Amino acid sequence: MNPLQSRKQLLLAESELNRAQMAGDIAALKADVRALTDRARSIGWIASSATAVWAGLAALRPGKSAPAGGKHSWLPALLKGAGLISTLWMACRPKERGQKDK
Repeated sequence: MNPLQSRKQLLLAESELNRAQMAGDIAALKADVRALTDRARSIGWIASSATAVWAGLAALRPGKSAPAGGKHSWLPALLKGAGLISTLWMACRPKERGQKDK
């Protein structure tokens, strides 16, 4: 075997090793992305639920008259908007995989 053929064999072997390493890296990346999306879903669910609870509690508070000067607080409007958004989110979000319609 001449030096050129041996060099070619070494390069082919190295290429196969690199392909195997890349396949493992892609599989690990897919698993990490799946875990990240699962966490994002659970955090979104918690935030949505907390917003709905917060908006519900704010709605139960007795109303206050407008402060002097005619300025209104932006907090009630923000809470109402957040409650509306969370309600829409819960109604429109995609169902979990494996979950069947009832």
